[in-house]
Amino acid sequence: MRRSLLLRLFVLSALVAVASIAATAWLAARTTSGAIQQEQGQALADDGNIYRGLLKYAATHPNWRDVADQLRGTAATTGRRIALTLTDGTPVADSATDGRPLPLRPSIVVDPLSVDSGLGQATTADRIDPDAVGPYALSTEDRSRLDVLAQRVLRCVQGRSGVGTVETSPGGHPRIEGADPFVLSSCNGSVLSLPTKTEQVALDQLSTLVNACLNRGPEAKPLAQVQVLLDFTWARKGVQSAESEQAVQACLTAARREQLTPYVSPAASLYLTAPGGEPPAGFTLSPENKVRLFQVAGGILLLTLLVTVFGGLRLIRPLRALTGAAQRLEAGEAGAQVKVRGRDEIARLGTAFNAMSASRERLEETRKAMVSDIAHELRTPLSNIRGWLEATQDGVSTLDDELIDSLLEEAVHLQHIVDDLQDLALADAGALRLHPEPVDAAHLLAQVAAAHRPAGVSLSVETPAALEVTADPVRLRQAVGNLVSNAVRHTPEGGSVLLRGRREGDDVVIEVADTGAGISAEDLPHVFDRFWRADKARTRGTGGSGLGLAIVRKLAEAHGGTATAASVPGQGATFTLRLPADRAAG
Repeated sequence: MRRSLLLRLFVLSALVAVASIAATAWLAARTTSGAIQQEQGQALADDGNIYRGLLKYAATHPNWRDVADQLRGTAATTGRRIALTLTDGTPVADSATDGRPLPLRPSIVVDPLSVDSGLGQATTADRIDPDAVGPYALSTEDRSRLDVLAQRVLRCVQGRSGVGTVETSPGGHPRIEGADPFVLSSCNGSVLSLPTKTEQVALDQLSTLVNACLNRGPEAKPLAQVQVLLDFTWARKGVQSAESEQAVQACLTAARREQLTPYVSPAASLYLTAPGGEPPAGFTLSPENKVRLFQVAGGILLLTLLVTVFGGLRLIRPLRALTGAAQRLEAGEAGAQVKVRGRDEIARLGTAFNAMSASRERLEETRKAMVSDIAHELRTPLSNIRGWLEATQDGVSTLDDELIDSLLEEAVHLQHIVDDLQDLALADAGALRLHPEPVDAAHLLAQVAAAHRPAGVSLSVETPAALEVTADPVRLRQAVGNLVSNAVRHTPEGGSVLLRGRREGDDVVIEVADTGAGISAEDLPHVFDRFWRADKARTRGTGGSGLGLAIVRKLAEAHGGTATAASVPGQGATFTLRLPADRAAG
């Protein structure tokens, strides 16, 4: 991967991108971030203060009647235009007096019974503003009495543990915070957790609302009863199942909102804009900063162009060499090669091109040799036919039965060569058509042996009684016949040829073994090559065209099998066909 062209291009692009981003970020940070953060932070803080002030007003007033003075004072302090409308669009108050239209969307909705955390406002699980106390607000007398009691308990707690403070709820009920529960209990602190008469009335009303909700909901149970406590948790009354916890909490939230609705202002849409009614103007760059920005951008652009040109030249050079070699190859130069440097993608492309060019050169040599071989094989029978016909025409010879038989033999040999070439061409093109069917291999081998009974050579067959294979019977007979013909041709008089068939696992194996001279070790790998024959002088004394064994291998491969040869010089040769027994060839 270190030498990968793709990786190098990626790293190069990444470096340029990182440099660009770093330079741009540095310039932007130096010129804009401080001012933008300060402006945004101040605006967010002002919006949050405005929202919290109006939320507190709504939680402690039953309507928006007297909010105008507070709204105008806050607008004067923050420099913002503040406008309130009911959710149906009815105007409530507006700090602006020029009558400009409000934005299409409000900044936030002010609702003490559904607090929005969008401007940093802390919310509880039920989203009810803690300042919305409603009927839980204590009278002056109750506040004074509880404050005195709380101070007495605090002194006791601090005297025993040294810690503890008094916290007062928005409704005016004090409690001791930070004290150990055991110390607090021993100081009679539990009296502070008891509701006053006012609070008890409100809690009873709330419990009634919660129970009514529970007994009409989808999980209603006739015995479902709860008593709401001062901290808005609940105690169970009657039989309750564990799965009603969520239902109780939902009913408690809904009941609290219903109970507090008469004591708080209705939900209102809050619009916060600049004094003129438009959003605040964005931050603008100074002329000096603009010049610096253009300088840095121009430098990055120049660097990118230089790096791209350099990288492009390194890429183009080997590609031009490949193009030139391809053009030479097209012009007829056999085996055109390019120099390969490195091990990246272009180097591998050059290696592949060189391999392709060398393969093309070998194929061209093979093609020329094949044309020469075909010409050689056809020349002899054609010369014989022509010579005898010219002799007959000149009156040197007469066209008797013997001459006609000789000419017919030569014509048949020519036809055999042409048929073999056609079979090989079809096999090479993948167009050799097979018609597989169940074949009795033992019967087929007996037929082939009967058709090739040679004079002076013993031909025998060894097969089991039943040997079935799925194959094209015509093509299988052709392949076995070629092997038998080849064995008989190379077995001297008095020798023997054995034709064997057997089953090995899922395969059917057919062997043709002879007792001829055998094949040398250096010639054995070439016996299935086209036009290869043991006599290098290419005499036709031994017969054959040199195509029979090549056709055998092609037919075996077409059936999904193999054709192999083994030999010991001086002891004969064995040719083996191995075919799948139960699979039709494709």
